[in-house]
Amino acid sequence: MNTVKCECGHVNPPGTVLCEACGRVVAEENDDKKLLDMRYEGSARRSTTYNQTIIDKIWNFFSSVKVGISLIVLTLIASIIGTIFPQESNLNQAVDPSVYYPEEYGWFGKVYYLLGFHRLYESWWYMLLVASLGVSLVICSLDRAIPLYKALKNQRVKRHESFLRRQRIYNRQPGVLDEKEILVVKEKLRKKGYHVLEDEGDLLAEKGRFSRWGPYVNHIGLIIFLFGILLRNVPGFYVNEKLWIKEGETRVIPGTDKEYYLENHQFLIEFYDESDGEVFKKALEDKGAIIKNFQADVILYEASEKSLPGETPTLEKIREAEIRINEPLKAGQFSLYLATYDLNIQTLEFSLIKKENNENYGNIRIDLENPEKTYNLGNGYKVDVLGYFPDFDFVDGEPVTKSPNPNNPAFAFKIITPDEPEGEISFVAVQQTIEPLGENDYKLEFQTMDTAYAIGLIVKKDLTIPFIAIGGAIFLIGVAMGSFWQHRRIWIKQEDGDILLAGHTNKNWYGFLREIETITESTVLPNPIDQTEEEESNQTRGE
Repeated sequence: MNTVKCECGHVNPPGTVLCEACGRVVAEENDDKKLLDMRYEGSARRSTTYNQTIIDKIWNFFSSVKVGISLIVLTLIASIIGTIFPQESNLNQAVDPSVYYPEEYGWFGKVYYLLGFHRLYESWWYMLLVASLGVSLVICSLDRAIPLYKALKNQRVKRHESFLRRQRIYNRQPGVLDEKEILVVKEKLRKKGYHVLEDEGDLLAEKGRFSRWGPYVNHIGLIIFLFGILLRNVPGFYVNEKLWIKEGETRVIPGTDKEYYLENHQFLIEFYDESDGEVFKKALEDKGAIIKNFQADVILYEASEKSLPGETPTLEKIREAEIRINEPLKAGQFSLYLATYDLNIQTLEFSLIKKENNENYGNIRIDLENPEKTYNLGNGYKVDVLGYFPDFDFVDGEPVTKSPNPNNPAFAFKIITPDEPEGEISFVAVQQTIEPLGENDYKLEFQTMDTAYAIGLIVKKDLTIPFIAIGGAIFLIGVAMGSFWQHRRIWIKQEDGDILLAGHTNKNWYGFLREIETITESTVLPNPIDQTEEEESNQTRGE
């Protein structure tokens, strides 16, 4: 594209609005009454200059503030949707989400699940939305920050009269600034914290330039923050898993790549009683048992070397520990939090009874962890297991299991006897027996069960926290830079026997005007005028 040559002879890059040397308007109609737009110092921006290649079009799309705001709004709306119901990763127990959401929240919960909102923050489209927002922040920042940096770095002291006249703070009056007056003005400016430059009697005073970078520091913080969020989907950076371990059981800790194992050596639970004080007496009468503390005595192991699938690993004991609420166990980069506990049924024992005479033909003992397919009692009597429902419930007339935990176990049996060689179908729970094909001659009668406590742990590993924390801290620094400081500039020029004074700030114009008034007091400088206030006053008088 063609360069832009100003009347002063300076050659500006294509897309420049204000001449880099003198400040004349070079890329718009010369409207003397219109105040200058100083947001980017009139410098050339890539998005307003090039629009030829596909890269240009992509750059221009993401550099748009409207696109950036739209992406922020869409991301916020999606994030809010994800908080309407608990995410699958936050459910207290290992439940089947396809059953949990419709049961708990009705038709809306079913729609919520079918649309995939139960795992919203892990979905590809949400990650794409976050990544697009990050790309928009990067391109928006580069499109504006680079030309702004070049313009502010190469500021000239001498500016054309039209540049000064079209600043918001401006005035002109006859007078001469001699060397003595210049020294007085420079001293007053320095006392106000300004850095002063002089060129042949013209002055440029500036302070607070760093505050102009506040929004871009915000962007850097947000980009790092979003990068941390995206890292949660990179294997090895983030783990949030559930682990159930019964007393006496040793299991691999999920997410550790079979490096760490945990044994639930013993579970202890303690209740309040009247000896704990009068304050608990009434509560105990009203509520019954109140838990005082529950903990798990565990043993942490480390595998000496990685084992093959199906191979029993060689474990090396690291330490014994007690896990309580808010007192996690550390295993390398992992933290294990005790979240809940449950009293699980371990085994069930049933007797095979003939209804006619209540004769017992033997007992079967079912290990719920690993039930057998057939239990042979001898003499032609046997029981086949057709189906096992650990957490039995009826949904739409069909038997289902709400979770893999044996909270309410039920079985579908086929009872085979010499009298009934084809077998009789019976559906048996702990306190319930259903014979779906009519009255049977034999039944399985519940006798006893063994129980054991199981603890529910949450396994966490989060290497993205430093990125999120650093991004948040940088964002707050940017907010402070842009909120508590202002970029202020004052130009003083001598021309044709007059003294011209102009000023610009990026915020707090009232405070800036009062500051200039204190500087011009007792000097030959003209009093500053806010041209927007003067224009409004003239319009009011005209009406």
